Amino acid sequence: MAFTLPSLPYAHDALAASGMCQETLELHHGKHHQAYVTALNGFVEKDANLQGKSLEEIVKLSYGKADMAGVFNNAGQHWNHTLFWPCMKPNGGGALPGKLEAKITSDFGSVEKFKDAFKTAGATQFGSGWAWLVVGKDGRLAVTKTPNGSNPLAEGTGTAILGCDVWEHSYYLDFRNRRPDYLTNFLEKLVNWEYVESLLAKA
Repeated sequence: MAFTLPSLPYAHDALAASGMCQETLELHHGKHHQAYVTALNGFVEKDANLQGKSLEEIVKLSYGKADMAGVFNNAGQHWNHTLFWPCMKPNGGGALPGKLEAKITSDFGSVEKFKDAFKTAGATQFGSGWAWLVVGKDGRLAVTKTPNGSNPLAEGTGTAILGCDVWEHSYYLDFRNRRPDYLTNFLEKLVNWEYVESLLAKA
């Protein structure tokens, strides 16, 4: 069965007041994410070994294999964006729900220390990539970063419960080259912390 572009859980203009304009979402979701899905389906159609496999299986299977780089890049980016969209909501940010706040405070020392670590990860990812909050194999929360279309699922660093796209197409219309400002805005005005907490409960 072909992979499909997931619908956004909000309108294209719903995040504009929070720092992600309608044009960014229309291009990012409707053009960039759709292109990853279309390319991935093209690879699957031509390779019987990929047919019938889940997205997660394809990501793990293709990771680190030079002859499957195209498959991995597109599968990874489809997986990444499918997590990314529901991690945001209109009028996001604000206070963290209780269980998530308690876990972050326990593992990082404070919510502010977590935010600083997350912003640093995203700002220091050279070129394109992602910043992540993951539940590690030891059960502790950790901040990681990955290049290009890679992710914690592929690299085995833990279960992702928050991801932030730091490719320029995610922020350039709104913040130009000010990636640190985009990351601050993401945490303070865009993140759907209730959704992040729901992923923590499942991890």
